[in-house]
Amino acid sequence: MAVLIVVDNPAKWPFAIAGVDVVDARSYLTRPSYSEMRGVRLINLCRSYSYQTSGYYVSLLAEARGHKPLPSVTTIQDMKSQAFVRLVSDDLDDLIQQSLAPIQSEKFTLSIYFGRNMAKRYDRLSLRLFNLFQVPLIRVQFARNGKWSIRSVAAIATNEVPESHAGFLVDAATEHFAGRGRRSPRRVRARYDLAILHNPQESNPPSDEKALRRFERAAVSLGLSCEFIGRDDYARLAEFDALFIRETTYVNHHTYRFARRAASEGLVVIDDPDSIVRCTNKVFLAELLRRHRLPMPPTMVVHKGNLDSVAGEMGLPCVLKQPDSAFSLGVVKADTEQQLNDELRRLLAESELVIAQGFLPTTFDWRIGILDRRPLYACKYFMAPQHWQIMKHEGQTTHYGKWETLPVELAPRAAVRAALKAANLIGDGLYGVDVKESNGEFYIIEINDNPNIESAVEDAILRDDLYTRIMSVFLNRIEQTKSGYQPA
Repeated sequence: MAVLIVVDNPAKWPFAIAGVDVVDARSYLTRPSYSEMRGVRLINLCRSYSYQTSGYYVSLLAEARGHKPLPSVTTIQDMKSQAFVRLVSDDLDDLIQQSLAPIQSEKFTLSIYFGRNMAKRYDRLSLRLFNLFQVPLIRVQFARNGKWSIRSVAAIATNEVPESHAGFLVDAATEHFAGRGRRSPRRVRARYDLAILHNPQESNPPSDEKALRRFERAAVSLGLSCEFIGRDDYARLAEFDALFIRETTYVNHHTYRFARRAASEGLVVIDDPDSIVRCTNKVFLAELLRRHRLPMPPTMVVHKGNLDSVAGEMGLPCVLKQPDSAFSLGVVKADTEQQLNDELRRLLAESELVIAQGFLPTTFDWRIGILDRRPLYACKYFMAPQHWQIMKHEGQTTHYGKWETLPVELAPRAAVRAALKAANLIGDGLYGVDVKESNGEFYIIEINDNPNIESAVEDAILRDDLYTRIMSVFLNRIEQTKSGYQPA
């Protein structure tokens, strides 16, 4: 991918960066040759990004031309928004307090060059701020009023960079263009680049190391270059054509920000941001399934006004679910009315709404994997020993039940049919639908985005073909996106 730096006047551009072309803003805006260029990463270093200035139009037209501008017009607007600045300050509060704790004054200015600062002790803070404000050169003003907070964010013009910082800026830019922290050189010349977001420190990741390597091999076999990225690679998303999230997703979390950013950049994304929002909230799922009359256990949305009627309507025992619970965490079974009331009050202290469901005792749950609106795999997840869930948490230890993977064709048709109807209400991504079988009937329990794909479990039947099928969907969607095809 070609790198193009746009400045107001190249004659006054003081930095020499290998492998990068420098062009003046007027030429970029007016010459047809730039409009016809493909595969461009554009770095907008004009003096001003104010509305309707040449700097503003450079980013605006870059987006229209399919180039990948840094900053985007959205980022330019975000810098001006005090509400967004406060949100970022709150989001990074712990890191800000930790990084600025040694400073004695009441004000502090951090100059960030492509995600880095001259002082290494501010590296983490600089990178996180650069990830959230995708601007090549930014100045962040902090003030302390009891504790540190961000007061303003602004772009740094190149003529404001001190001469003593020039060498460092060139190094930071060169590293950024090369791709920060590449795990290894790309071994194949591929038409398209896929990023897999994962977290090696996650205690219950959706894919284990063997499964991740099988995804990588499947991608390469189809001609996709595959690279594993982490939380700190947010600024690099524009380098890729697709993003596959293999880290547990939450809305108020960097996984959701990655999905939104990737989608806004035109990448093919699984899990897409809409799927994350819909699947990670059980209140939404309960309302969606009820509205479309899909079978589920007796379900009630509980709030402070109706908590006294839960026992009467749901009976005991009763299952209570925190709306954003995952991996059996935030899900409790109340066996007595006293336990029910205690747990409800605890959960309602954290969320305005809570889900209550009638308890259906089963020895296993069906998990039907759905991809691109088609069944992909079928598993039985058995309950953990002497427990009512498939996972039993005891302090730092988690106990799992057994599992059995079957060909989709051998799974009960009613379970597969119900799972497919439920997943199709969410979208066309990758989902794992949990279904309970009780007295010959099948009930939807949850629709999970980001379902587990682990070696020797979900892949036990299809083996390598499971990974190839998933990567083939990425390839097909990338090709459709590049061709301008819009599915009906």
